[in-house]
Amino acid sequence: MFRERSSALLIAETALMTAFVAAATMLFTIYIPATRGYFNIGETMVYITALLFGPRIGGFAGGVGSALADLMLGCYHFAPATLVIKGVEGFVAGYLSKRLTGGRRFWRAIGVGASVLTAAIIAFHMPNYYSGETELTLGYVSEVGPSFAFTFHTFIPTYIWWILATVVFILLVVGVFKIDPELGWRTFSLMVAGSLMVAGYFLYESYLYGVYAALEEVPFNIGQVIIGIAIGLPVYLRLKGVSAVFGGKSEG
Repeated sequence: MFRERSSALLIAETALMTAFVAAATMLFTIYIPATRGYFNIGETMVYITALLFGPRIGGFAGGVGSALADLMLGCYHFAPATLVIKGVEGFVAGYLSKRLTGGRRFWRAIGVGASVLTAAIIAFHMPNYYSGETELTLGYVSEVGPSFAFTFHTFIPTYIWWILATVVFILLVVGVFKIDPELGWRTFSLMVAGSLMVAGYFLYESYLYGVYAALEEVPFNIGQVIIGIAIGLPVYLRLKGVSAVFGGKSEG
């Protein structure tokens, strides 16, 4: 009876988080002409899933959910690669985040360093690619079903990223000292997983479009990783107590 319940719960958790990853990926997109790809905030949900539920659910939801989003958005040429790349990203994020060693002081120091690095990337990388006049799409434009999207032109000021960098730094440092001393390791785990995602798409797009076109998307993919960390970690800190009730630590 217990095993049947555990299996049913695992399937339910996996299906739910896969749907969340797909929805988050489609919710907000910026088209990238060089590779016919798009910037999205799907990393946020991939990381939350991996941190809460571990490598198996993180890998499945990351790969399948993201690939479904590609299909729904009409980016068929990305779906096979996304299935593998985002699957590896979710698995590695979940796997590494559970492999904690060292004392609390050590990881607090690492956490502060990771907080500084994350905030610095937001403050100095993001304004170069995500400031100024831009076209944003909220919702999604599907090629295979109904579309729910609102596209508009807007101006993103540079100071928005400086404010976000400050907020993220404060939240992560507070999280390290008040909630989760090993947050530094978890941040590092997401950076490693995100680096694999950036490298994976670079190789795939180099094969499809050439190295120069693939290089144009690298800054956008780095942005996805940073936004994923900036949003995903605070949400994880808020939800991790809830996840234990639903078996989220079962893959420890």
